[in-house]
Amino acid sequence: MFSISLYIELTFTFFFSLTALFFMRKFALNVGLVDKPNARKLHVGAVPLVGGLSICISILYFLFNHPDIILHTELYAASILILVVIGALDDKYDISFKLRFLVQGALSVAMMVLGKIELSTAGNIFGTGPILLGWIGYIVTIFAVVGAINAFNMVDGIDGLLGALSTVTFGGLGYLMYYYGQFNLAYFCLVLMIIITPYILLNLGAFGRKRRVFMGDAGSMLIGFTVIWLLLLSSQENRPLMRPVTALWLIAVPLMDMAAIMIRRIKRGDSPFKPDREHLHHIFQRIGFSSSQTLLIITSISATYAIIGILGEVYKVPEYYMFYLFIGFFSIYLFMLMKAWIITKAIKNTMSK
Repeated sequence: MFSISLYIELTFTFFFSLTALFFMRKFALNVGLVDKPNARKLHVGAVPLVGGLSICISILYFLFNHPDIILHTELYAASILILVVIGALDDKYDISFKLRFLVQGALSVAMMVLGKIELSTAGNIFGTGPILLGWIGYIVTIFAVVGAINAFNMVDGIDGLLGALSTVTFGGLGYLMYYYGQFNLAYFCLVLMIIITPYILLNLGAFGRKRRVFMGDAGSMLIGFTVIWLLLLSSQENRPLMRPVTALWLIAVPLMDMAAIMIRRIKRGDSPFKPDREHLHHIFQRIGFSSSQTLLIITSISATYAIIGILGEVYKVPEYYMFYLFIGFFSIYLFMLMKAWIITKAIKNTMSK
C-alpha cells in the first residue's frame, strides 16, 4: 500500500511534468524546434517537439531527489541527457542516422564498461539449457540497445502511440518487479508512467489542439533507452529477477514492427533505415480506421502481448515455449505485413459490404 507521502509525491510529479511541458512549448516555439507537415507527416501546423525534453527534465529532477532508486543512477542520467541533446539536434537539423547510431553504440559500451550492464544470457530459449553468451554478449548488447532505441523511435507515428506503448511496457515491468519484491524498480516504473501521462494528454489534444506537442526523436530515444536499461537490469544482473524471454513480450509491438519493416525494406532493395508509411499504424489507417481507433487497437494488442509474457513469467511456463510462441506471432505478423496491400484491399471490401 502507498503512504500519503507517496501519493503526494506522485501528484507533484505529474504536475511537475505537465508544467515542464508548457514551459518547453514556449521555448520550442521561440527557437523553431517544431515539426512541420510534409509528405509523411500529415498533421496541421507546426507542433513543438518537446515531449522528450520535458520528460527528461522530469526524470532528472526525480532522480536528483531519489539517487538510489535504481543502480548506476549517474550513468543512466548522463546517458539520457546525451541522447536527448542528440535527439533535439536531430529534430532541429535532421542529422545523419549514422551519427545517432554512433552515439547509441557508444552509450551501450558505457553501460557495459562503467555499469557492468550487459546481455550475458539468453536463457533456455531453445530447450537445450541456458545459453551463456560470453564475449558475444558484448556485441549482442550493442545491437539490443540500438535496436530498442530505434524500435520505439519507429512506432512514434500517430498521436498517443509512443506514450501508450511505453506505458504498457513500464506498467508490465513494474508489475513484475513488484511481484518479485523489487519495490524501488517497481516504483520507478510507476513514476515513469506518471511523467509520461501529461505528454499523452497534450499529444492527444486534451488541452486544445493548439497546445499539442510531439515527442520528437529526443523523446523516443530516451524512452527506448530507458526500456532496455530497465529490462537488462531486471533480467541480466547477477541474480536476475525475470527471464530474458519475458522482455520480448513486454516490447513485442515495437520490436516486431521494427524487425518486419526492416526485413521488408531489405527484401525490396531499399535501405532498412529509409522512412516510409508502411508501419502497423499506417496499415490500420489505410484499412479505414481513424487515428483514435488505431491507437486503441495497437495498444490493446501490446497489452495482450504483455499479459501473455507476464502470465508466462508468473506461472513459469518453460522459456522455450514462450520463445517459440513469440516467434510464431512474429511470423504471422511478418506474413501479414508482406501481404499488407492484399489484406488491406480484402478488409476494405468486406467493411464496405
